[in-house]
Amino acid sequence: MKYRAEIDGLRALAVVPVILFHAGFELFNGGFVGVDVFFVISGYLITTILIEDIENKRFSIVNFYESRARRILPALFFVMLVCIPLAWMWMLPSQMKDFSQSLVAVSLFASNILFWRESGYFDADSEDKPLLHTWSLAVEEQYYVLFPIFLILAWRFGKNRVFWMIVVLAAVSLLLSEWGWRKQPTANFYLAPTRAWELFAGSIASFIVQKQGVQKNNLLALLGLSAIIFSIFAYDEGTPFPSVYALVPVLGVVLVVLYAEKETLVARLLRAKPFVGIGLISYSAYLWHQPLFAFVRIGLVDNPSNELMGGVALASFLLALVSWKYIEKPFREKRLSQHNFGLVSSLLVLVVFLSLGVLVHKKIIKSYSEIVMGDLLVGINKSEYGGEGLKWVDLVKNPTTLIVGDSHAKQYLKAARALNQNVSLIAESACLSLPNLINEYKKQSFKREKCVGLYRQYLSYLNENREIKTLIFSQRWGKDLFDSERKKLLGKATDSSETFERLSYELNQYFGELNNLKIKIIIIGNVPSAYVASEQMKEGYVKCIYKHGLPLCPKTYNSDLREGRWINALLSEIANKYENVLFIDPAETLCGEGQCFIVKNNQLLYSDHAHLTTSGASTVLKGIFK
Repeated sequence: MKYRAEIDGLRALAVVPVILFHAGFELFNGGFVGVDVFFVISGYLITTILIEDIENKRFSIVNFYESRARRILPALFFVMLVCIPLAWMWMLPSQMKDFSQSLVAVSLFASNILFWRESGYFDADSEDKPLLHTWSLAVEEQYYVLFPIFLILAWRFGKNRVFWMIVVLAAVSLLLSEWGWRKQPTANFYLAPTRAWELFAGSIASFIVQKQGVQKNNLLALLGLSAIIFSIFAYDEGTPFPSVYALVPVLGVVLVVLYAEKETLVARLLRAKPFVGIGLISYSAYLWHQPLFAFVRIGLVDNPSNELMGGVALASFLLALVSWKYIEKPFREKRLSQHNFGLVSSLLVLVVFLSLGVLVHKKIIKSYSEIVMGDLLVGINKSEYGGEGLKWVDLVKNPTTLIVGDSHAKQYLKAARALNQNVSLIAESACLSLPNLINEYKKQSFKREKCVGLYRQYLSYLNENREIKTLIFSQRWGKDLFDSERKKLLGKATDSSETFERLSYELNQYFGELNNLKIKIIIIGNVPSAYVASEQMKEGYVKCIYKHGLPLCPKTYNSDLREGRWINALLSEIANKYENVLFIDPAETLCGEGQCFIVKNNQLLYSDHAHLTTSGASTVLKGIFK
């Protein structure tokens, strides 16, 4: 296949926005489309290689798999190997459990399936997963496994018919993604059937180039480049993806591939040495950036600054240069393909990583909870606010109480049932139940379907179960204000007045309407959280105890340092306006005599910096149900 330097330039245009998006730079809110650019490029290149091999009667599926293994796996293995000791040193048991699962999933080319089952791509918890980005590699790997088999079987019908088969498959996949973002948005994002059309778009471009060559058309090539750049800056996390919206960057890449002949303005731009240089190391840069970002976030309690994340992004390119030169390039040498050395050795290493992941998951995590952490921390690995997926719906027959909210509602369920068995839960991770509230964290609108769905679902449940007499709300009210308050405690300037006014208005409207239900409504305020209590506590409550032992970690902290006071005061003020609304401040039971408790009566009250264990939740709820 003839080398096209502008394709490497396209890779640079794909990888830089992805990395800056994951670094948290708001200017690149649509940087995630870089992955879609990669998909189209992969579809184009792989199809071109396969067609040439089939037509020249030199196609071997074993040789194809072997070449793909040498291209993809060595650098991936190296990054995974580096991640293991860092995870061991810095991760909490629950995080280590997730990491071990990802080792297994990556080894089986199924990490996209794992992350689909675990969480959404844009959720805050996903930022702490070092191997999250391997979902896109899994999609490509699944394409590499299946597409050559399809192509060789379909080739008997003729090249022209194979082309139209791919067009039909691409159309079906696109229609499926349009249905998927409405009905199953997380599955739609991660899984291959709804992503296949992007790879097929590259395949279609390959067939066209094979037939008529790369055309010279400055206007169409420039239109394609503009479409890619437009989507990077115009799209954000609220854009349904993949969907017809993804047609903009995907068709943009296709236009560049088809019409950016080397004499065009676009080709000359993309062939510039800086673009080509970044494109050459783009795969390694993509591999490095997410682990670096994740471990920085895990190691810090406060959100990392833009300056820090910018430096880490730069480090990912420096590491990429090293791994490209000393790992990627050497392993691409054809001499390694003799006797299928690359394929056999890759399979053996995959088995090692798979076995290690299983071992960590089954044996070492058990040791964490049962031996190292002792009786005091039993159950922390299964933190009561955690769970599978994003939505938690746990309903009972004849409920008298309903708990609604986010993960801060989930943390109270077990304790509430110990006090009152007729308790149901409807909660959604990272989702305020206020239908009109715009959360400015990452500029993400909480008008999105899942959060409005939470609001509708619990109202419908209340209507169907008139025996419910108590409605309990527990959420992390006003995360932006919460973060602003923390910054002020740390002496950092911040202005949250506009956010405060917006939150105050929405809360007043919301509870004013709920007051008309004529049932008891209890608002549980934000749990007191002390990031700034001491240097040791910056590691997080559980992490400090795990790493240093309980005697070396504080059991209390000065209540003047606690967070949540401002928002809790607002909630209390609102509750006092309505006869059926009661506000409960967790600090009333978790704090006393100028101190807030981390451990009380030899029971750990916190499972991380802001969530409670069952013991902590029970401490708060006893006063309510009593």
